Amino acid sequence: MPKKRRLSRQIIALIVVGVLALAAVTGWIISVVGKSGGNPFSATEPYVYPDSEASKALATATADQVGAFTRLAETPTAIWVLPEAHATADVGNFVATVAGNAEAADRVAVFVVYGIPNRDCANESAGGLSAEEYPAWVSSIAAGLEGHKSVVILEPDALALSTSCESGDDRAAQINDAIDRLVPSGATIYLDGGHSTWLPAAQQADLLNAAGIAKVRGFASNVSNYNATDSEKAYGAEVSELTGGSHYVIDTGRNGNGSNGEWCNPSGRALGEAPAVVDDGSTLDALLWIKNPGESDGSCNGGPAAGEWWPQGAVELAK
Repeated sequence: MPKKRRLSRQIIALIVVGVLALAAVTGWIISVVGKSGGNPFSATEPYVYPDSEASKALATATADQVGAFTRLAETPTAIWVLPEAHATADVGNFVATVAGNAEAADRVAVFVVYGIPNRDCANESAGGLSAEEYPAWVSSIAAGLEGHKSVVILEPDALALSTSCESGDDRAAQINDAIDRLVPSGATIYLDGGHSTWLPAAQQADLLNAAGIAKVRGFASNVSNYNATDSEKAYGAEVSELTGGSHYVIDTGRNGNGSNGEWCNPSGRALGEAPAVVDDGSTLDALLWIKNPGESDGSCNGGPAAGEWWPQGAVELAK
């Protein structure tokens, strides 16, 4: 009997070691898959989405709007995926169709996944799904992206806002879960990383680390904001170092004149540098237009509701 007991303990110990090894390998695989492929913009440009609001507006533009709307319609911008527009039942088919069309055009689709519970902390872009619905919605997006090359900017403002909404632990868990659902699709993922005039780099890095940035390509900076590119480069480099060398992208869609300190439809702004890959040996992957220029930040400074097309704002940006 003692020998049998010792043998059983040995077998149990081997099983435990095997399970732990498998868990470690699985975590490594998730991390490698999330970071695989290098810079997604090195070999291809972002997709010009033909159904953007700028493209739709161009069809009925007046003579003084045509130039501005044409420029916006012809520049690649991110495709925002919201549950209010694409529910769980059809969001997978939507992203699969867009990603497939992008591949057919030898481009890569850049999606913004924006449906987290208590989105924007009940501010201008309030909405999103319930905590119960959100995981299934993200899984549907992942299923649609599987087999396609794509880029995902995950949940703008969610982490940075969690400090004022007192939802830090919930946000980190929700983003972690979304990452684990999206990574197997093969999408290149960037978590939202706030911007240079929001949280200190060390605080933003802590939020990103807690949310699982080690499992993805990196983070996005300046999404929907106006800060100058040089400021975001300095900030991004600092956050990158504090997150283990994570790569990042910068939203330059509306930062041509830098920021005047306002975030909601400020006057006097301009379009920034066109989307372009960055190949300078740094951890900056690309400049992108993530927030679509011409779409309102919210019902402030004369603009319509957040996300709605604003002709006057579009023309002013393009001047």
